[in-house]
Amino acid sequence: MPDHPLSIAQHYHERTKYHAQTLTNRELDWSKQPHPFKEYRIGAVYDLKPYLVKEPSAIDKELEWQRLSRLFFCSYGLTVKMVTMSGDPVYLRAAPSAGGLYPAEVYLISRGTPLLPAGLYSYQPQTHSLLHFWDSDIWSALQSACFWHPSLDATQLAVVTTVIFYRSAWRYQDRAYRRVALDTGHLLGNFELASAINDYRPHLIGGFMDEAMNRLLYLDSDQEGVMSVLALADLLDVQQNLPLMPTALASKTQRDYPQIPEGQLLAYLHQASSIPEIPDPPALKEMIPDPVQQPDLPLTDKYNFPFCLKVAMETTAIDWGEHLSDLETTILKRRSTRAYSGADLTLEELKRLLNFTYQPQSYIDQGLDRQPDYFDLGMIETFIAVSGVEGLEEGCYYYAPRAQELRQIRFKNFRSELHRLCLGQNLGRDAAVVLFHTADLAAAVEHYGDRAYRYLHMDAGHLGQRLNLAAIQLGLGVSGIAGFFDDEVNEVLGIPTDEAVVYITTLGRPR
Repeated sequence: MPDHPLSIAQHYHERTKYHAQTLTNRELDWSKQPHPFKEYRIGAVYDLKPYLVKEPSAIDKELEWQRLSRLFFCSYGLTVKMVTMSGDPVYLRAAPSAGGLYPAEVYLISRGTPLLPAGLYSYQPQTHSLLHFWDSDIWSALQSACFWHPSLDATQLAVVTTVIFYRSAWRYQDRAYRRVALDTGHLLGNFELASAINDYRPHLIGGFMDEAMNRLLYLDSDQEGVMSVLALADLLDVQQNLPLMPTALASKTQRDYPQIPEGQLLAYLHQASSIPEIPDPPALKEMIPDPVQQPDLPLTDKYNFPFCLKVAMETTAIDWGEHLSDLETTILKRRSTRAYSGADLTLEELKRLLNFTYQPQSYIDQGLDRQPDYFDLGMIETFIAVSGVEGLEEGCYYYAPRAQELRQIRFKNFRSELHRLCLGQNLGRDAAVVLFHTADLAAAVEHYGDRAYRYLHMDAGHLGQRLNLAAIQLGLGVSGIAGFFDDEVNEVLGIPTDEAVVYITTLGRPR
């Protein structure tokens, strides 16, 4: 079988690009629309609803329940119920999802605490409860599957996020893998911020043996898979105030693969980007001799275009209220904007949007983490198409997070092009700002194998969720877009061709 110049992740990316010449509207089979909730018929139910309405209590046990209840509700709880024209209910959640399909599921693993006996719990958003469906001690099995990650040594709880592939593939077919990873990133962004509100600190783990984790949760590996593990440290317990550790491990890079039919690319990529199970797995400390911390941003920004206009973006931090009360309110009221007015943003608003998304150190005094966990932010680049910002020339800019400045790479009004690039969605045309997350996919695969594709999209989704919340807090509109003409974005905006577009976020004044 001949070698392929592209890895399977790169091949998947090329195969799932949208092109104007080939993109067609596909009729959805509504009789096969997936159910958005995973239900268990057997298990002990721990109802979290009462603790959402109770006033904070000095009773230790009640306080612990309140923290846990609010953590899950702010991360993935049902926040709005709507009724369709046919009379069917539709539930929206705290984390956004492409097409409102919500492919992610959330599990809690307890080591055994005064609140939660050891075992497996499924978070049930429709009832805001934890269902204890397996009641034996599996913590050592979790540690083994995660290569004895040090963050699991002292913590008592771990959150696991999974995805049910068909929920998104029903609508988006093979390209759905991009969307399930982005949706997981949105969820991780919520868990990061909701944890800070409730005195937890999630330690992200992306390097695990996939089949071991799937078996641990009793998942059908043909239909669903684990995407991330969060060791949930309790900041009120000094022994759980843990140092930062590596979050990502590499998988193999597969360049020798068969012809893969349409409809099977998603499953093939997920399997190929898995870390295989091995007996007696080594500890992370043995695999990485000096696991001091997760990858940080590079010391310098990647692009410094000669003779370009540079705009300083330093600003004051967004105020999230006393004890982050406004942050919780914002998480729960966040909605994707359906239409923009076309009116301009101010330069100060853009600065503050970028500040909250990329400069977490500005929020230490408000109780947020100065270095929240990502898989590797150094792989993500940001380009911004400006159509309407007061005091800023129209055009495309590179955002340099280290220098905290915009660097112009092309000047013109791109509204009509953005309308086309975003598949004719008016959001692209009427937004004041369209932000593009990109990555050098070849370099990412070289470093992390084909598993890099998961990491890139989850990190982009995490950043996108911070943008979502900053925009809502500032009274602006925001909506993510995962469907676009991939290659045309680089060509039209002048983005370097090595940069694969991963995610788009539109920002503007809601209509």
